[in-house]
Amino acid sequence: MTDHSTPLVKLENVNKHFGALHVLKDINLTVSRGEVLVVIGPSGGGKSTLCRAINRLETIDGGQIVFDGRPLPAEGKALAALRSEVGMVFQSFNLFAHKTIRENVTLGPVKVRGIARDKANARAMELLERVGIAAQADKYPAQLSGGQQQRVAIARALAMDPKMILFDEPTSALDPEMVQEVLDVMVALARDGMTMVVVTHEMGFARKAANRVVFMAEGQIVEESTPDEFFTNARTERAKDFLSKILTH
Repeated sequence: MTDHSTPLVKLENVNKHFGALHVLKDINLTVSRGEVLVVIGPSGGGKSTLCRAINRLETIDGGQIVFDGRPLPAEGKALAALRSEVGMVFQSFNLFAHKTIRENVTLGPVKVRGIARDKANARAMELLERVGIAAQADKYPAQLSGGQQQRVAIARALAMDPKMILFDEPTSALDPEMVQEVLDVMVALARDGMTMVVVTHEMGFARKAANRVVFMAEGQIVEESTPDEFFTNARTERAKDFLSKILTH
């Protein structure tokens, strides 16, 4: 059983500016082990910046972020070690075009974790099977659909045995008919107990897989609650306004 009592990630009064723009304003947030936290809200509200700050792809200007009991390291080996424990799935796949699917998945375990290549290959095939694309192992990214490439990116993140995975709008670059195949893999991961922070516009996923929904606007957390509570009974005008615009389509 997952231990939900100790937070895996804790953000305390986190602030971030891009020049004059204040993109994260006094963010306080905890993510428990095994929790699926879905972050939604209007574009430009700070969602992706929040996600990227958790593994220090974005630095912060104030406050602190604690991961698994330790403040985020600034740089060097400690930061590399942190990044190997926090998987990240981006909007635009970020696969290496000149490497096969299998090579993309084994690269991290071999280079960063020092795992033997045959062992890494066996694990890669297991993971590609899990995300439904084992048959594509020897192809190159350009030969795959966007949905397949994103599933490779998820397998690549899983190959590092991370403590959590961050998803930054993982379906927004996909054609509509490919969105579901990626969400299905994410729902399965959530059910298996993976700690996940997911920035998404997919409200169906939020309803189905989230333990908690965080609604962000203008760099602040405006509201957080269970999906059920949020979608049927949002408390703030800002959230109600947002939901009225997206749930009518």
